[in-house]
Amino acid sequence: MSLEASKHAPPFSPKGILVSLGIIYGDIGTSPLYVMTAIVGDREISKDLIFGGLSCVFWTLILITTIKYIYLALNADNKGEGGIFALYALVRRYKAGWVVYPAVIGCATLLADGFLTPAISISSAVEGLRFINPEIPTITIVISIMIALFVFQQFGTGVVGGTFGPVMAIWFITIGGVGLYQLMQNPSVMLALNPIYAVKLLTQYPGGFWILGAVFLATTGAEALYSDLGHVGKENVRVGWSLVIICLLLNYFGQGAWLMNLEGQLLGGQRPFYATMPSWMLLFGIGIATFAAIIASQALISGTFTLVNEAMKLKLWPMTRVRYPSELRGQIYIPAINWILLAGCILVVLVFRESSAMEGAYGLAIAVNMLMTTALLVFYFSTVKKSKYRSALIAIVFFSLEGMFLVSNLDKFQHGGWFTFLIAMIFFVLMFVLLKARKLRQRHTEFVDLRHYETMLKDLQEDNSIPKECTNLVYLAVADSRRYIDSNIIYSIFKKRPKRADVYWFIHVETVDSPFTSKYSVNTIIPKRCFFITVKLGFKTPHRINSIFNKIVHEMADSGEIDLTSPYPSLHKYSMMSDFKFVIIHSWASADSEISSFERLIISGYRVIKSISLSTEELYGLEAANVEVEKVPIMVGPAAKVRIKRERD
Repeated sequence: MSLEASKHAPPFSPKGILVSLGIIYGDIGTSPLYVMTAIVGDREISKDLIFGGLSCVFWTLILITTIKYIYLALNADNKGEGGIFALYALVRRYKAGWVVYPAVIGCATLLADGFLTPAISISSAVEGLRFINPEIPTITIVISIMIALFVFQQFGTGVVGGTFGPVMAIWFITIGGVGLYQLMQNPSVMLALNPIYAVKLLTQYPGGFWILGAVFLATTGAEALYSDLGHVGKENVRVGWSLVIICLLLNYFGQGAWLMNLEGQLLGGQRPFYATMPSWMLLFGIGIATFAAIIASQALISGTFTLVNEAMKLKLWPMTRVRYPSELRGQIYIPAINWILLAGCILVVLVFRESSAMEGAYGLAIAVNMLMTTALLVFYFSTVKKSKYRSALIAIVFFSLEGMFLVSNLDKFQHGGWFTFLIAMIFFVLMFVLLKARKLRQRHTEFVDLRHYETMLKDLQEDNSIPKECTNLVYLAVADSRRYIDSNIIYSIFKKRPKRADVYWFIHVETVDSPFTSKYSVNTIIPKRCFFITVKLGFKTPHRINSIFNKIVHEMADSGEIDLTSPYPSLHKYSMMSDFKFVIIHSWASADSEISSFERLIISGYRVIKSISLSTEELYGLEAANVEVEKVPIMVGPAAKVRIKRERD
């Protein structure tokens, strides 16, 4: 379940800090399970490799996680909300059309990461059981845990959510303590804090630059950290990070200290994370690591639900059913995404089988995602904050760093990176088709001056020769002004089949940049007979239009603007409520349009996506209402030229 933030971020408190440990630090907090293993790989253990790797990990956590995300990104919040869509919502008002593409690419790569994180985290933890029994079937255990985790999503996390923070606190204290013990045995590895060792690894160690792909795994949870900002509040995140980074660094340097004992040897299948633990605590370590991996996976699943929900509100994702299994902090559950993620995670485990193999696929998508966030941050600081120097510095530093990480991760493409790249491409194409189709429709959607039709509406309402459609006829309008209305609506009322009603309603639903806005305005076109209503909802607010409209009309009835009593005498004497009918108009590209092959491809793709998407009436909660769906052709290009000649006898 996605723990959707309340309108106000939780206040700074010890409890808030504890919650932050459970909700947002799971992904980055479980990185020690596999980072040092990935850095060493099948290389001979040497001082240059270990010191260089530790130095790279340290400065990556300082520069990218701490400075970029904990400091800069958290200052680029949207009323307490974070993440790439919250950032996009902040900057899209500046009419820079290109900013939607970093948001779409960022979303696609984050979703692709959702297939890897549960698989690699849980596999890395469970594989520790091989130190106790080398023959244990870890793949079966991993898949069983994932099935249980994803099946559990539909019931809500309220029951166990309160345990996440304490478990993660125990996890961080445990890994910090184990790391400190090993560090005391060989404190010389602290010299790796000197960045010169990182520079030497990248420039002098054979193939050292490509080790950055493994180093990058230490910060892959930073983007999730930013996305989940609204769940716990900025100050709780920052104070929580001060504890987390200390424990992480102690464990990384502790693993480095242990590895120095093997100088001149190969790792040979050993896992430094578990090898640093004394034998008496190995079983406890495996258990707490597995719990931490499950919590990390839960946080990522929650974040994925949030991300897709925001994308739907911004019309960048196919409409999918959203459920609310619990009222706890507005939890959401998206069944389709849940089962797609489960299938993807199981496929990852079956294809790669070992966490060490998954490391080859992990990181490439997130490197692209981080570059997209940097692009939006640069634009944010240059336009919203009007800080040209700061934005230039951010661009130089982080495009350089993350560009290096991306290039080093490209080496992973043939070793499994192709998998996440393929998944990300599928999601990107899906969103790209929706984006282009929406722009194509907007470009050719016509609006007419509503004032020119006021008299016609009055005459139609009085024309008893036309059978009455209903008492209240409600249209969902694209137009966002009371002055203009969709030409399709006028076509539906007067031309397709004249629709007489006592009261006409035009409703425009607008998704605004503020995450939790929920307000409406009413413009009277004809007193008591015709109204234009604008509903403004934030990109995190549920779009339950049927309930919202019901509340609006009752408030208008209470204020005397309308009469909700049925006009039919047999019902009026019993004070029965008048009837309503919703008309939903679907624009359809006319076959008479002459369009390019690319636009025809976009339209075909859009129709396929619409066929598997949630219908408009289900999306807006209108299933129980009286709904009529109409298809109206629109010209999306020049009218096709028709040549025909009349024959005369």
